Amino acid sequence: MKNWFTLVVVCLSLLSSGTYAKGVEKHRVIILTDIEADPDDTQSLVRLFLYANEIDIKGIVATTSVWHKNSVEPESIIKVINAYGEVQPNLTKHKTGYPKAKQLLKLVKSGLPKYGMLGVGDGHDSEGSDWIIQELEKKDQRPLWISTWGGVNTLAQALHTIRKTKSASEAKALIDKIRVYTISDQDDSGIWIRDNFPSLFYIVSPGDDYDSATWTGINSVIDGIDNSSISNKWFAQNIQQGHGPLGARYPDVAWGVEGDTPAFLSLIPNGLNHAEKPNWGGWGGRYELSIPDFSKTKEGGSDVIIAPETRAIWTDANDKFTPYVQGEYGRATVPGKQSFEGYKETLWRWRDDFQNDFAARMDWTTQSYQQANHAPVPVLKSADHFTVKSGQGFPLDASASTDPDGDNLSFIWFDYPEAGTYKKAVSTGAANNAHAIYVTAPEVTETQTVHIILKVTDKGSPALSSYKRIVVTVEPQ
Repeated sequence: MKNWFTLVVVCLSLLSSGTYAKGVEKHRVIILTDIEADPDDTQSLVRLFLYANEIDIKGIVATTSVWHKNSVEPESIIKVINAYGEVQPNLTKHKTGYPKAKQLLKLVKSGLPKYGMLGVGDGHDSEGSDWIIQELEKKDQRPLWISTWGGVNTLAQALHTIRKTKSASEAKALIDKIRVYTISDQDDSGIWIRDNFPSLFYIVSPGDDYDSATWTGINSVIDGIDNSSISNKWFAQNIQQGHGPLGARYPDVAWGVEGDTPAFLSLIPNGLNHAEKPNWGGWGGRYELSIPDFSKTKEGGSDVIIAPETRAIWTDANDKFTPYVQGEYGRATVPGKQSFEGYKETLWRWRDDFQNDFAARMDWTTQSYQQANHAPVPVLKSADHFTVKSGQGFPLDASASTDPDGDNLSFIWFDYPEAGTYKKAVSTGAANNAHAIYVTAPEVTETQTVHIILKVTDKGSPALSSYKRIVVTVEPQ
């Protein structure tokens, strides 16, 4: 009877997880990685494969970069996939949809072992650039994300070939499907792409000044907060040691830990991320469509060409963030005493959440369903998009939220003024850690949008969080 009860609990938990994801279309993505330029590409691959059931991986292409100009290393990708293959059966005990290693191995391709624009032009096609075009030509209406961890010349070559071999209308249809998130500029083809394909959706902190780039929020040590979730000790305990063959593949930090991971974090369905709307913010940071001020662009020390942008790109945006802290007595969750503002804040504000999620999924590689933790399922009693009048009050109730493991749940509701058009703070109440709150819409003279985020966190180990984003349109009376 005990075994039967356990089986029922697991099945119901998997069903609830599936229900939460129902209707969420997987993002398809091709990875461009200058693997072996820095151990962080291997680190990011390890994390990526733990989400291979949530993201539709369509290709992993070994490329060059300013740090790795004359060779490509697809065999290093294969090593990580083989380690993933050893743990894939155990991962499927926790969630369905993990592809077999042999499927992923077929997706490993190579770009040319040439740096930047030296590998772009007539006669420079590669299996990597051909693969991008082949995927774009499929009868799949989903956008194709190009998650770029190094140089982007393999994509540049695909675009060159598309422009040369397709009619204008055919080329436009293919290019309109492309979404690029690149980790700064790591060769001289990035600025060429942006100049020559002005309609292309492109997320980047331009240039090679990594210190001020949004994506470095994943590994920056911030004064005034607990940075332990990016410490070497944390990685050793939660990822590298005692977590099977995939964790054993995770290398020590040499430069910065997982600098490439932000290029796919926004593709993970967690209730917060909306990859098509970078200005809404999420695990991969927040970006706004604008032409950066070139006078403020600093050189970062590589020989990547730095030049003014000729059109608007999705680029760095500021958040002002006050972390919530646990109260020892009385109200369980309260705002901290210190606020932070800047580019990196748009990403590191979620860092503990996505690190805990990473650690839990690494547990899935070796532990049974009953031993490991799984994210809660937030449920609203109202729609997550609705319209109210200026000054009108409305309730928000998440009391129907559940946890697959039966864990106790904590709630926190907060407004995200940078994500909406109404830029002033909107109160979510003094006791915004209750499962239900009452919000009063601001007084407006023109239609505005307000974003309220619900974060539900379990008390498992590690503590896992899921979200609901409520977008409220406020109309004048």
